[in-house]
Amino acid sequence: MARRRQIYEGKAKILYEGPEPGTLIQYFKDDATAFNAQKRGTISGKGVINNRISEHIFTSLAAIGVPTHFIRRLNMREQLIRQVEIIPVEVVVRNVAAGSLSKRLGIEEGTQLPRTIIEYYYKDDALGDPMIADEHIACFGWATQDEMNDIADMAIRVNDFLSGMFAAIGIRLIDFKLEFGRIWDGDFSRVILADEISPDGCRLWDIKTNQKLDKDRFRQDLGGVEEAYQEVARRLGLLQPDDDFAVLDLDSHRKKRGR
Repeated sequence: MARRRQIYEGKAKILYEGPEPGTLIQYFKDDATAFNAQKRGTISGKGVINNRISEHIFTSLAAIGVPTHFIRRLNMREQLIRQVEIIPVEVVVRNVAAGSLSKRLGIEEGTQLPRTIIEYYYKDDALGDPMIADEHIACFGWATQDEMNDIADMAIRVNDFLSGMFAAIGIRLIDFKLEFGRIWDGDFSRVILADEISPDGCRLWDIKTNQKLDKDRFRQDLGGVEEAYQEVARRLGLLQPDDDFAVLDLDSHRKKRGR
């Protein structure tokens, strides 16, 4: 499919005009950032892996009734999605203490939380995506109370599904980030799941060894970042033992051969 006009470029993806009104093409990059883009790098084949993993998860969620922006995967790095009005609130679901939660509250990383916690952050890179409360969301009109109720319900449902899916392949779902958007039908709108779900936005630990299989390997200079992403894809059945997404990515493969 011929590439169309660029609509937006973020840290990990590029959005292009879609083939039909109300659609976009979402392109997954290999660029990696951490600490609000203060640390930058490249994870070879990451875009290909995240495209496949996100496709798998969004398709599975749609099958249990969670509405998403995903329509279909187009190729190794692109997928066709519904165009949505993004709600400027990042939703973080936490099952185990890690990352900023451990630092803020002095809880040892890896501590199982007594109950799942949902946190909200205002989507603004310039401000460092500050943590916010329901009162901020209501006060500034970022979302209605009904929308936030739907978002919280979907977040818990997604968490229940993903926790079981990853546990079945020996992975512990520590926490993850979600984004939501509105789609409109005349004067009426509804909230659906948007963005992506991949090792970029999830903390995933091996159940037996606590080995990190996510972007924390990049954040913390642990090495083996590409291998960790590939391991998640293999356990999900998206990659055969001898496959390498960096080679399967035809664009990267042609560049390596000088074409």
